[in-house]
Amino acid sequence: MSPALPHLLIVPVVMPLLAAAVMLLFGSRRARLKSFVNIGATLAGLLVALEILSRVDHDGRPGAIGVYLASNWEAPFGIVLVADRLSALMLTLGGAVSLGSALYARAGWSRAGVYFHPLFQILLMGLNGSFLTGDLFNLFVFFEVMLAASYGLQLHGAGWARVRSGLHYIAVNLLASTLFLVGLGMLYGVMGTLSMADIAAKLPRVAEHDRGLLHAGAAILAVAFLTKAAIWPLNFWLVPAYMAASAPAAALFALMTKVGIYTILRLSTLLFSADAGPSAHFGAAVFVYSGLATVAFGLFGLMASLRLGRIAGFSVVVSSGTLLSAIGIGVASVTSAALFYLVSATLAASALFLLVELVERKATDGRFPLPDVDVPPGEDTNLDDDERPLVGRLIPVPVALLGLAFIACALLVAGLPPLSSFLAKVALLTELSRLEGLGSPNTPAPTPAVWWLSGALLVSGLVAIVSMSRAGIRHFWSTAETLPPRLKFVEGAPVLALLLACTWLTVRAEPVMRYTRATAESLHSPIGYIDAVLSAKPVPGPTRP
Repeated sequence: MSPALPHLLIVPVVMPLLAAAVMLLFGSRRARLKSFVNIGATLAGLLVALEILSRVDHDGRPGAIGVYLASNWEAPFGIVLVADRLSALMLTLGGAVSLGSALYARAGWSRAGVYFHPLFQILLMGLNGSFLTGDLFNLFVFFEVMLAASYGLQLHGAGWARVRSGLHYIAVNLLASTLFLVGLGMLYGVMGTLSMADIAAKLPRVAEHDRGLLHAGAAILAVAFLTKAAIWPLNFWLVPAYMAASAPAAALFALMTKVGIYTILRLSTLLFSADAGPSAHFGAAVFVYSGLATVAFGLFGLMASLRLGRIAGFSVVVSSGTLLSAIGIGVASVTSAALFYLVSATLAASALFLLVELVERKATDGRFPLPDVDVPPGEDTNLDDDERPLVGRLIPVPVALLGLAFIACALLVAGLPPLSSFLAKVALLTELSRLEGLGSPNTPAPTPAVWWLSGALLVSGLVAIVSMSRAGIRHFWSTAETLPPRLKFVEGAPVLALLLACTWLTVRAEPVMRYTRATAESLHSPIGYIDAVLSAKPVPGPTRP
C-alpha cells in the first residue's frame, strides 16, 4: 500500500469544511468569489477521489485498503477512515455529480440565498465522511451533517411548494435519525463497540440469548437506511421534495439517495456475510421483496406522471428498488453488475434533474417566435391540426441541444442501447439468469424473486420509455408557438458532462466492470477489510533524546 494513501483520506472530509468556513467569512457579499471557491473545492475533491481510486486500484493487491487513524488511536478505540474499492468508487461518483451541480448553480441558483455555497460544501463533507468512515457512530454524525445541510438546500429559494415538501422531508429524516440512534444504542449494548470491523469480527461469537436483540438493533438501523434509500412504503416524501428543490440541489439529492443503498450494501456484506454464523444473510429476503415492491411503486408513478420532474423522481425510486433487490440476492456477480448500474443510474438521474428546469423553462424576454419557411402545400406535405406545414420549420439551436440531451436521458432512464444503462441491465439480467445452477452452501439459494427481478428490469424499461416519450411529445412536439428558452453555457455544460460520463462508461465498460467485479468479490469476502482495520498501527511519535 502506498504510504501516502492513509493521510490522503482525511482530505475529502477536511477540505469541504475549510472551504465552507472560508466562504462564511465573506458574509453576504462577494457572491462570485464564493461561487469560484465552491467550484474549485469541488473540483479538487473530485481530483482527490480519482487519486484515491487510482491508488486503491493499482496497489498491487486485489483488495488494497487504506486506513487513517484519527488522533493516532488504533481501532476499535479510535476513529478510523477506511478507503477500499467501494469507498473510492462512491467518492469519485460523488465528486462527478457534485461538480456538475456546482457548475450549474453558477448560472443563478447560487444567488437565490446567501448560504448556498457553504451548505453545498458541508453536504459534501457529510457525503464523503459517510463513504469513508469505519465506525457506526461517526456514520451517524456524518449522516446528520449531510442531512442538516440538505435541509437548507431543500428550502433554498422561495415558494410555498418548497416549504411544504421541505417540512415533510425534514420530519421524515428526523424520524429516521431517531431510529438510527436507537439502533446504535441497542447494537452497542450487545457488542460493546461500534467499530464496523470489530463488530464483524465479534458477531459470529455473540451469545444465543443476545442474538435476538442484535437482530432487532440491526433491523431498526436498516429502517433508517431504507428511509434514506427511498424504499416503499417509506418513500412518499421523495418525489415532492426533489421536484420542489432547485435543479442543482435535486441533482445532488439523487446521489444522497444512494448513500442509503451504499450503507446497506456495506453493512450487509461486512456484518452479515456468509461467515457471520447464525446471522449470515440476515434480512436478505426482506431486501429482495421490498426492493421489488419499490420498483412496482416507481413504475406506477412513472405511468401516472406527466411532469418531467415527477418522472425524474420516480426514476430514482425505481433505481433504488432495483439496487436493493440485487443486494438482497447476496451473490458477488450480481453485486458487481449492480454497482455498474448504480454508477450509470446516478449519473443519468442527476443529468435529468438538471435538464428538467431547462426543458420546462419558458422564455419571456421578447424573443421572436420560431421562424417558419414558406413551403407550398403539396401531396407530400405533412399538416398539423392548424394546417401549418411542419416541413421546413427551423429548430433553434437551444431547442435542438435540449432535444438531443433529452433523448440521451430517455435512453439512460429506460436502459435502452447504446448507452451505459443498457449494458448495466444486460449485465444484471445475465448474472440473474446464471443463478439457477448455484448450489453452494455459502450462497443464498435462488428464489422466485430472482425471476421477478428479471421481469421488473424488462418492464421498467418499457414503462420508462413510454413515460419519457409522452413527456418528449409534450415538450418538443407541441404545435403551440413558444419562444426558445435561454440556455447558458454554464447550464448546458454540466448536463453534457454527465451524459459524456455515461458515454465513457459505455466505451470503457470492460475495465469498469472489471473494477466492480473486484469490488464485489472483496465485499463478499470481508476478512481483508477486517484485518486491514484492526491491524492498522499508530504512527510512532518523535523520540526524545
